[in-house]
Amino acid sequence: MAGWPTIVMEAGEMKESELIYDWNTIDYEIIRVQSQHPHDIWFDDETLRDGLQSPSARNPTIEQKIELIDYMEKLGIQKVDLGLPGAGPFHVKHIDSMLSHMTENSYDLRPGCAVRTVVSDIEPLVELQAKFERQIQASAFLGTSPIRQYTEGWDMERIISTAEKAVTFAVDNDIPVMFVTEDTTRSKPSEIKQIYTRAIELGADRICICDTCGHVTPNGVKKLLTFIQEEVIPDAGVKRRDIEVNWHGHQDRGLGVANNLAAVEVGADVIHGTALGVGERAGNAPLDQTLVNLSLMGVINNDLKSLNQYIKKAHEYIEVDLPKNYPVFGKDAFETGTGVHASAVVKAMKKGDNWLADRIYSGVPAQDYGLEQKIRIGHMSGRSNITWWLEKNNYEITNDLVAYLFSIAKKQRRLMEDKEIHFAISEFGIS
Repeated sequence: MAGWPTIVMEAGEMKESELIYDWNTIDYEIIRVQSQHPHDIWFDDETLRDGLQSPSARNPTIEQKIELIDYMEKLGIQKVDLGLPGAGPFHVKHIDSMLSHMTENSYDLRPGCAVRTVVSDIEPLVELQAKFERQIQASAFLGTSPIRQYTEGWDMERIISTAEKAVTFAVDNDIPVMFVTEDTTRSKPSEIKQIYTRAIELGADRICICDTCGHVTPNGVKKLLTFIQEEVIPDAGVKRRDIEVNWHGHQDRGLGVANNLAAVEVGADVIHGTALGVGERAGNAPLDQTLVNLSLMGVINNDLKSLNQYIKKAHEYIEVDLPKNYPVFGKDAFETGTGVHASAVVKAMKKGDNWLADRIYSGVPAQDYGLEQKIRIGHMSGRSNITWWLEKNNYEITNDLVAYLFSIAKKQRRLMEDKEIHFAISEFGIS
C-alpha cells in the first residue's frame, strides 16, 4: 500500500507494511462504480427504533436519546430511524424532540421513521415534515414471505393493494419513501420483483432488503442483492443510480456483521445496524463492529475515536449487555495477562512505537477507537507483566518486589485488579 510510514528498527528502518502479510487482500477488491449509485456507502442507525424491540431493552429518556443522536452525528453516520410514530403520542413526542434538536444544530444526520404500510402511520410525518421543514424518510414495511402470507391469510393482490395506498399517500405528500419488504431473504423472486416494481412505479426511490429472521448467509446476501440490482431495478424501468438499495440484517445465526460486509461487497448503498447489535431476539447486526471492519478494510474513513463512548452510553442508557469479551469495546478486548503475549506487547511499547504495540497481538488497533493496550497481572503472567505494571504505576522496581508479586500472581485464579496489586505491595512494606 502506497504511503505506508516507516518505523525505526534496531537494524534500521522498515516499512510497517512489511511487518504484516495481509491475506485478506489476496485476490480481493471491492469495486464500486460510483456513477451507478446514488451516493457513497451510508449507514442507518436503527438503535432507537428497531433496537428498542429487544426484550431486554430499556427505552431511554429523551435527553439520553438526544445524547446518542449527538454521537451518531459525530461518527459521521448518515441516517437514523427515530421511532415508530404509529406506536402512539408518547413516541411521536420523542420523535418531535429529536427532530427539534437535529434541526436546531443543523445536523447532517438524515431522519427517518418506521411506518406500517397504512396511511394513519404516515400522517404524523406529514405534520412533522411541515413543522421542521426537512424531509423525514418513511420506512414503510410489509411482510412478503410465503410463510408470512400463509400465516396472515394474505395473497399478493392484497399486499400490492396495501402498498399502493400507503406509498401513494406518502409520495403525494412529498414524504420520501423507503419501501421495506420484511423477510425478503425467505421470499420468492417473482413476488419480490412484483412488489418492489410496483413501489418504484409509485415513486419510492429507496428500497430495503431485510433479513428479518436472521436466516441468510453471506452467499445468500450476494445472490439476493445481485438479483435486485441486475433484474428487479432494470426491469422496473429505472437506472440503478436512481434507487437507493438498503440492507437490514439480524443476528439469529450470528452472521450480522458478515452479512453487512457481503452487502457492501455486492453494492448496497446503505447498511443498517444498531449499537451493540441490540434488537429483537438475538438482535440486529452490530453497527459498531460493521464500522470497525469497514474502516480496517479501507472502505470508509470515518473518525471512529468516539465510537467507544457511544457504545458505552448505549450500554448504559438501553441497559443492553456489553460482554467483557465483546469485540473492540468489551473490557477485555485490549487487555492481556499472558506472559508471552504481554512480553511482546511490552517490547513493542519500549520501542516507543504505539503502532507496533497495537498490532503485535491484536487484529484491531486500539488507538483508532480511543482505547489502549493494557498489561494485567495474573496466574499466567510473566515477570515482564509485573515490571511493566510497576513502571506504569510509578513504583521503584526491585528484584525482591518483582519476585514477591510473581509468587502472589501465580496463586490467583483470575487476573488481579489494580487495587489488589496496590494492596499486595503495601503488604510487602511499600507505601
